[in-house]
Amino acid sequence: MTVPFFPGFEAFRCETAGVTINGVIGGSGPPLLLLHGWPQTHVVWHRVAPLLAPHFTVVATDLRGYGDSGKPADGQGHEGHSKRAMARDQVGVMTSLGFDRFAVVGHDRGGRVGHRMALDHPDVVSKLAVLDIVPTRRVYAEISKELASVYFHWFFLIQPAPLPETLLAGNAEFFLRNWAFRGHVPSAVTEAAFAEYLRCFTDPATLHAMCEDYRAAATIDLEHDAADHGVGLRCPVLALWGAQGAMEALYDVLDTWKECASDVRGKPLPGGHWLPEELPGELAAELRAFLA
Repeated sequence: MTVPFFPGFEAFRCETAGVTINGVIGGSGPPLLLLHGWPQTHVVWHRVAPLLAPHFTVVATDLRGYGDSGKPADGQGHEGHSKRAMARDQVGVMTSLGFDRFAVVGHDRGGRVGHRMALDHPDVVSKLAVLDIVPTRRVYAEISKELASVYFHWFFLIQPAPLPETLLAGNAEFFLRNWAFRGHVPSAVTEAAFAEYLRCFTDPATLHAMCEDYRAAATIDLEHDAADHGVGLRCPVLALWGAQGAMEALYDVLDTWKECASDVRGKPLPGGHWLPEELPGELAAELRAFLA
């Protein structure tokens, strides 16, 4: 059966200890887990996954709360959408597929899940690539006018429910097309991929879960990060970011990640935030070299 966006891959549903996770798997070779960001789904990898499949067994999933994965309860203090819970889900998925140790590539929110996974499960994550992010703790510790202007949604989405959910629900397509993906549809984000992101964004349960993801980032995730402050990542880390994006303008991205691990490499790529869809070939080449 043909899997939408991923020819030659197989779709799966995995029941983890916390929630059902939706995903696709394809290719052959060492296992590689691809994690998407906000406001997307595993479809963000539809241009990159086929380039990696000849070299790796590629698994791309929807994070809990996103796409067609389950929508968990909020939990105490937003724990239901913490990066710790999200990471635990994905370890469960990979274990169920027969992979006890694997590499992780995370874009945006997926990179934050990968970061937490490498801290909580150091014997599981062999290598970690983070795309266009710096650690969450660093973002909240150094808030500036420039950051708040570009990343205003970090402060909007954490407002108590149902304020952001209500304001976004009736304006989803306008918001996504004219702000989140402004200038990238259909050049990088195809109309078909955009339609998939919009389908999920307009589901009230998904929209709430995505807000909870950000609420968790501003609360329980920071508690977990504070508890692990000074604990270095044991796996090699690759940091890639967009030379035309906010990370390049606001941070020394590579030095920031060198504070988190002893084995860190990386560089900017000639694009913006949406690297998997803007620069699939260049991104896949960098990942192959790092993961080989």
